[in-house]
Amino acid sequence: MARIKNPIIIDIEASGFGSHSYPIEVGIALDTDSKYCSLILRDPDWTHWDTEAEKVHCITRDVLETHGKPLRDVATHLNELLADKTLYSDGWVVDKPWLTTLFYKANMEMRFQVSPLEMILSETQMERWHDTKDKVISEISVQRHRASIDAWIIQETYKRTLNT
Repeated sequence: MARIKNPIIIDIEASGFGSHSYPIEVGIALDTDSKYCSLILRDPDWTHWDTEAEKVHCITRDVLETHGKPLRDVATHLNELLADKTLYSDGWVVDKPWLTTLFYKANMEMRFQVSPLEMILSETQMERWHDTKDKVISEISVQRHRASIDAWIIQETYKRTLNT
């Protein structure tokens, strides 16, 4: 398999950690070195809210109501931006179901693929991952935890471990 030099990375923030949680923010580090981020207005059927998750992502319900975009608009934009591409997630087991939930409620087919990051990591990259990621995080000054920043950190860590 050919090595990917700059994978597209996706990260999702959600209303909680369990099966009743739903996506509230999607962030993407694109292969063009740009980022995409959007808060997502909740569907009326989505009621679960975990205050512990809120402490992690620091996105309140009020912020979502004020700045969130309709879920169908977010899904449409993701499809336009990512059609026929493969994205990678370091939290695939939760990010993929949250994306599925988003597209199901938007009544749309997802026109891109999401794969576990581990599928493109070499053994050497895995061995150097945590130290490299800690270094990337220490080099940036981030005021708030956001999905697009998390995606960028993962992408940057991948690139730094690629040739080591």
